[in-house]
Amino acid sequence: MASARPMQHISREELHKSLEARIQYLHSFLDFSSRDVEALVSGAKYIKALIPAVVNIVYKKLLQYDITARAFQTRSTSFEGPMDAALSEDSPQILHRKMFLKAYLIKLCSDPTQMEFWEYLDKVGMMHVGLGRAHPLHIEYIHLGVCLAFIQDIMTEAILSHPKLSLHRKTALIKALGKIIWIQNDLFAKWHLRDGDEFAVGEDDIVVEKEGYLHGKKILADPEEELEETEGPKTPTKTEACPFSGVVSGVERLDFADISTAQKA
Repeated sequence: MASARPMQHISREELHKSLEARIQYLHSFLDFSSRDVEALVSGAKYIKALIPAVVNIVYKKLLQYDITARAFQTRSTSFEGPMDAALSEDSPQILHRKMFLKAYLIKLCSDPTQMEFWEYLDKVGMMHVGLGRAHPLHIEYIHLGVCLAFIQDIMTEAILSHPKLSLHRKTALIKALGKIIWIQNDLFAKWHLRDGDEFAVGEDDIVVEKEGYLHGKKILADPEEELEETEGPKTPTKTEACPFSGVVSGVERLDFADISTAQKA
């Protein structure tokens, strides 16, 4: 009879003081492995093709509720354009935030074997509790968690409905993406919860940087350039039904024309 695997020791202090230790624990618990990395790398083009539609659906949802819409009345550190009193999907600040959500989702398709990847996800969590920004932004955890769940739901349905991916690849991609999203969820919770307060970093030690920067270096790609590279050169093609048309179930129909040609395996 095979012997039981020895119990691993996890230092509570390290979980709260060391991001690397926290990420290692989460990876171990979730069995995040090279198989997940491979699924993300090979499936990145499918995720990137979804991003414009996902961003539109997410902001349509966020603007349905006054409690989430009011957050957009706060300027970001890099937005200097006009502000609309009555918000719509075409308001300058909403278009600006859409650009950053696109860049963030593209970042999720980058190399998760690099610690910089997880450092940026941790910084995203930090910036939503009023830290690391010239103009603080406070978003309560309930809204962050439910927005992540909404994004995961959209992407899961879209991947499952893809007509050219095998079931094996769909399963691997959904599992890997789900693990990334749930680790991001933990890194949101980390900055909101009081667990480990005795090990917390002081606000004086937090550096204020522009959005999309980490340790003074720009790490978010320009979303328009990145998505154009994913789509490749545009040539006249026969009109086809979008493989991701199922994404709009229960949501007012959106224009998916820009991504339909990018879904060819």
